[in-house]
Amino acid sequence: MDDSLQHILKNLPEKPVVYQFGDKNSLIIYIGKAKNLKNRVSSYFNKIKYESFKTKTLASQVWTIEYFVVESESDALLLENNLIKKHQPKYNVLLKDDKTFPWICIKNEDFPRVFSTRKIVKDGSEYYGPYTSALMVKTLLNLIRQIYQLRTCNFKLSAHNIKNGKIKKCLEFHIGNCKAPCESLQTIEEYQSSIIQIKNILKGNVLEVIHYLKTLMNELSAQYRFEEAESIKQRIILLERYKSKSTIVNPKLHNIDVFSLFEHQNSIWVNFLKIINGAIVQSHSVEIIRKMQESNEEILLFAITDIRQRVNSSAREILVPFKPRVPIEGVKYIVPVSGDKKKLLELSARNARQLFISKMNAYDAKPFSKRNDNLMARIKSDLHLKETPVHIECIDNSNIQGSNPVAACVVFKNGKPVKSEYRHFNIKSVGGIDDYASITEIVFRRYRRLIDENIALPNLIIIDGGKGQLNSAIKSLEKLEIFDKVPIIGIAKRLEEIYIPGDKVPLYLDKNSPTLKMIQQIRNEAHRFGISFHRNKRSKLMLKNQLEQIKGVGPASVGKLLNKFGSIDEIKLKNSAELAEIVGKKMATAILQEFKKAGEN
Repeated sequence: MDDSLQHILKNLPEKPVVYQFGDKNSLIIYIGKAKNLKNRVSSYFNKIKYESFKTKTLASQVWTIEYFVVESESDALLLENNLIKKHQPKYNVLLKDDKTFPWICIKNEDFPRVFSTRKIVKDGSEYYGPYTSALMVKTLLNLIRQIYQLRTCNFKLSAHNIKNGKIKKCLEFHIGNCKAPCESLQTIEEYQSSIIQIKNILKGNVLEVIHYLKTLMNELSAQYRFEEAESIKQRIILLERYKSKSTIVNPKLHNIDVFSLFEHQNSIWVNFLKIINGAIVQSHSVEIIRKMQESNEEILLFAITDIRQRVNSSAREILVPFKPRVPIEGVKYIVPVSGDKKKLLELSARNARQLFISKMNAYDAKPFSKRNDNLMARIKSDLHLKETPVHIECIDNSNIQGSNPVAACVVFKNGKPVKSEYRHFNIKSVGGIDDYASITEIVFRRYRRLIDENIALPNLIIIDGGKGQLNSAIKSLEKLEIFDKVPIIGIAKRLEEIYIPGDKVPLYLDKNSPTLKMIQQIRNEAHRFGISFHRNKRSKLMLKNQLEQIKGVGPASVGKLLNKFGSIDEIKLKNSAELAEIVGKKMATAILQEFKKAGEN
C-alpha cells in the first residue's frame, strides 16, 4: 500500500457514506456503502488473511478512494445502486439487465400519445413497466384504444398549430379511433381526463376507473344522453372483463411490493410482484451475478432499490423472505408467517425459481439426446476425465505469415457450439511471433477473467498445438491456481496426437473415434474463428495503410471511415458528398482523386 493511500485511510470519516475504489488508471473498480466508512474500508487492507482470492485481488488494485457522505443508510443504499448502474464496476454484482423488455409510454405532450417502447427517453414522459410479456403490453394497449379515442399521429399539437389550422383530421377520425383534437373537436381537458384514467389502469387502479365511469354513466343517463351513456357502459364492460382476468389474491391487500430470492451457485434470481387492490398487476424477475461473495441481504437490497426505481413504486409495504438491516425511508419490511401474504411470498419464490429453470432449459440444462449423452460419456472415458465434459473450450493462435498475431477461444456446451460465448484476443504482451508466449498470455487472460467474474470454468480445455503449447498453457493455469481444477489437453495437427499433462507419450485415438472427431471439430472451429478475425484485422490494416498514405489523411479520419464503411471496396463506391459527411469536402476530394490515379495505373 503506497503512502498516499495510507494517508487517505487515516482520514476517512466515521459516518454513513458511499465509497468508490479506483485503480491506477482512475477506473472505478468497486462501489460500496458503509455505516462507518473508516472501519469498512480499512478492513480491506488490514486483513492478514483475506476471505477470498477476489478480496485480495481487489485490495491489490486499489489506488484511489473517493467517498460521498450521506444523511442516512437509506440514502446510501439509493446512491450506491445508482452509481453501480452508471459505472458497472467489475467487482460489483452484475445485474442481467431487462433493457429489452417493453414499457408503455405516456408521452409528455399537450395531447399525449400512449404507445409501447423499449427505450426510455428522459423528456418528462411517464413509463409503466417493464413488462416481461409483450402480449400483456399488446392486450393493455388494445384495451386502452377500445375504451379511449386517442391520437396516434406524430404531429405537434400545440395551441398555435391548432389555432392556425396547420393540421387536418385524418382517417383515424373518420373511422372513430380519434376525436380530432388537431381541429379543436376535442378539448385538452377532455383528453387529459382520459389520460388520468389510463394512468390509473396502468397502475392497477381499475376499480377507481370503473367507479368514475359508472358515476359518469348515471349522470349522462339522468340528462337523457343515452347514446353517450351506452358508450360509457361498453367501456365499463371491457374494464370488468379485464379485471376478472387479473390474479386476485385478497381485495384488502392494496399497493404492496413482494420480493423473493432463488439461489444457484453464484447467481441469484429475484422476483418482484406488484399488488394493487388485491390483484397481481405486475410480475418481473431479474438475474444478479455475485462478484465479491455478497450476502443474500446485499443482493436483495440491491434488487429492491433497483426494481422499485424502475417501476416507480410508491408502495409503503414490502413482503420479503427475511428482514434487511438497512431501512428504506417510509417503507415497512414484513416477513409474513401465514395467511394471504405468506401465499404471495411463496408465489413470488416459485416465479424466481421458474426463471432459473427457464434459463437452464434455454442454455446448459437442455436434456441430452441419447446419442449426445453417449458421446459425452465416451469422451470422458477416452480422456480419463473425472467429470463429463459438458463445457469444452478450445484456444487457437493465428499469425498467418508472421503478421498480426491474434488468438481465438470457442465454447462448446453439450457438444454444440455456443457462438455468443466465442472470444477474440489481440496479443498484447508478446513482441514478434512467439506461439508459446502467446498461448501463455491468452490462457491467463481468458481464465483470469472467468475467475474474476465468477463464471463457471470449463470441464475441458483444448489447446491447438503440441507439447510446447500445452506446457505454455499449463504455466498460466498454475499461476491462476486452477491447474488441478480444469483438465487440459493439446492436439497436434500433423498426426492428430493428443498430449496430456504429465504423460510423455501422446495419446493416439482411432481416426474413426467419435472422441477424436469431436475434438477435431472443436479445434477446426477455433481455427476458422481465429482465421476470420485475423483476415478482418489484416484487411483493415491494409486499408488503413493505403488511406494514411494519402496526403492530409490522418489516423483519426481513417478510423471514422473504417467505422462507417468497413472496407476499401465500400469506400470506393461512395461519392464525394457521402465521404464529405465523414471527413469533410477537402479530404473526400483528395481520397477520390487518389483512387482515380490508382485505377488509371
